[in-house]
Amino acid sequence: MTLLAVENLHIHLKCQDEVVKAVDGVSFQISPGETFCLVGESGSGKSVCALSLLGLLPDQLIAYREGRAHLLCAKNSATEDLLALTPHQLNGIRGKRIAMIFQEPMTSLNPVFTIGDQLIEALQLADPDLEDASARKRAIEALESVQIPEPSKRIDHYPHQLSGGQRQRVAIGRAILMRPQLLLADEPTGNLDSKSGQEVIRLLEELNGEGITLLVVTHDEAMGSRASRRLHMVDGKIARDWETGNR
Repeated sequence: MTLLAVENLHIHLKCQDEVVKAVDGVSFQISPGETFCLVGESGSGKSVCALSLLGLLPDQLIAYREGRAHLLCAKNSATEDLLALTPHQLNGIRGKRIAMIFQEPMTSLNPVFTIGDQLIEALQLADPDLEDASARKRAIEALESVQIPEPSKRIDHYPHQLSGGQRQRVAIGRAILMRPQLLLADEPTGNLDSKSGQEVIRLLEELNGEGITLLVVTHDEAMGSRASRRLHMVDGKIARDWETGNR
C-alpha cells in the first residue's frame, strides 16, 4: 500500500532574471508507517519538493509546475492529487491529513499568544463545537505527549519563555493534534543544539512508532541514515535512492 506517490514532479522558480529548475523530474513513494528522508545540501530542491505538497510555495515564485502527488485517503482508500487541489481544498487537508513542522518553530508559533491559546485555537478551528475546557485538556495532553515538562503550567507560557528545543516540541505537538496521516518535517533540528536536536529526533521516532508516517527533509546524512528509506537530491534531481535497513 502506498500513502503518498509523487510522480514526475517538476517545479521551476523565478529567481531574479532567470528561472531555476528547483525540482526536476522527481518521483518517489512513501508507505504507511514509514520514515522517509529527502537528503541534500542547501539548494538541492528537497524543501521545495516538500513545500509544494501542501501548496506552501508562493504562486508568484512559480514559473512552471508539472507532476502529480497522490495521497491515499484512509477512510475510503481513494486517492487525490494534492497538486490539483484548490487552496480551499488544501485547507481541508493541512493539519488533518498532512501536517508540517519547520526548521524555525517560530514560523508556526505566534509570539504574542500563549502556547495554550494557539493549541486551543487549532483544536476549535477543526471542531467548532469543542468547549474551552475540553480543548484545554486536549492541549495539555498534546504537550505531555511531546514531553514538555509540567504541561499544565507551560500551557500558559509564551513561546519566548521556552527553550528552542521546547518550542520545537510544541510545534510538533501542534502539528499532531489532529493525528495526521503524514508529518512533514523540514530540517526539524537545524536550529537546535546537539542535545536538543537528539531529543527531537527521538521524539519523531517515537511518533513514527505510534503510527505517524514521516517525511523528513534534512541536509544531515546521519539523520537520514536513521530513516527506513532515503533519497539523496542534487540540483533538483534524485542522485541516489536507497534503503537504510531501518524499520
